[in-house]
Amino acid sequence: MKKILLTVFSVVIAVLGFAQPKIQFDQTTYDFGMIREEGGKVTARFNFTNVGTENLILKSVRPGCGCTAANYTKTAIAPGERGYIDATYNPSGRPGSFNKNIKVTTNEPEMDVEKPTPHMIFIKGNVSPKPKSVFEKEGYTMGQGMVRIKTNTAKLEVLNTQQHLDTFQIKNFGTKPVKVTLNNNGFVSEAYRSFGPEIQGGEEGIVVLKYDAAKRNDFGAIKDAVSFMTNDTLEPKKEIYYNVSITEDFTKLSAGKLKKAPVVNLSKTFVDFGKVKQNTAATETITLKNDGKSDLIIRKIDANSSNLKIDCPKMVLKKGESIDITITYNSKRNKGKQTHSITLITNDPNNSQIIINTKSENLQ
Repeated sequence: MKKILLTVFSVVIAVLGFAQPKIQFDQTTYDFGMIREEGGKVTARFNFTNVGTENLILKSVRPGCGCTAANYTKTAIAPGERGYIDATYNPSGRPGSFNKNIKVTTNEPEMDVEKPTPHMIFIKGNVSPKPKSVFEKEGYTMGQGMVRIKTNTAKLEVLNTQQHLDTFQIKNFGTKPVKVTLNNNGFVSEAYRSFGPEIQGGEEGIVVLKYDAAKRNDFGAIKDAVSFMTNDTLEPKKEIYYNVSITEDFTKLSAGKLKKAPVVNLSKTFVDFGKVKQNTAATETITLKNDGKSDLIIRKIDANSSNLKIDCPKMVLKKGESIDITITYNSKRNKGKQTHSITLITNDPNNSQIIINTKSENLQ
């Protein structure tokens, strides 16, 4: 009798041990072959069977970059039943070969761990580049419309007393003349153009713009923009973007004035706010002293992050005068280690720009 009970118990244990879901894919790799970049999204379907003895559930389907897999069987798949995962790839802007993976985790017993090893399915193929447009063939890839500027950005480093010239190529790809007028912002003006008030159909020309740092009346890293207004029906406003670094011109100071110049003395150029909880603030103070013999003028004090707030009580310090600059850091919802910086620009000819670095460790 004992032997019979032991045998039945062993059979029950064996059956229970076998009773589990198990996924089996028909194929784990789908090759799209050659597809066109301009042809739109393509989708591969991966069919699978639950070859186990309990309901199978897809717990997560995580595709790689450029691939999506939002469409898949989201209900329980009974033993012997079929399910699917659709993997979609967008070839737009991605010419060349590709090989992407999708990670699939299920309720299979071996995946009931903290860091499960997922099933992997793959899509691959080759994207033929779309034919170049008439604009791309001639290098006019910026903007829209029939009138285009070849390069619409300028990067320059200038003294605050200087003017700088930049040349921009412009072409009318249409058949009708288009009027081109600069919106003068006060510090960028038109110095020369190779065409009249209108640029004719099919004509290519140049426009030379003058950036006047003295009229800009600012210091440090600056982002500016100026625009041309046209009667281009698709994009009438053509923007030119400037990335500018303006430094104060000390070249005309005599030896006597240099000896009497202001001298920046900062108590520290690194601020550690330590551990900061989310959505809370921490405050540190830096002492700034003028060790020179003439007025120290703070031209600009600017942070590279909205998390930092700077309270500077005075912008002009007399000889020997000092002030406390208060720096408040608001962690907001940021997590982990954070680094930011503050730029201090003064009229100290030997140390006109100082970077103050900050760090914090944001806790949840």
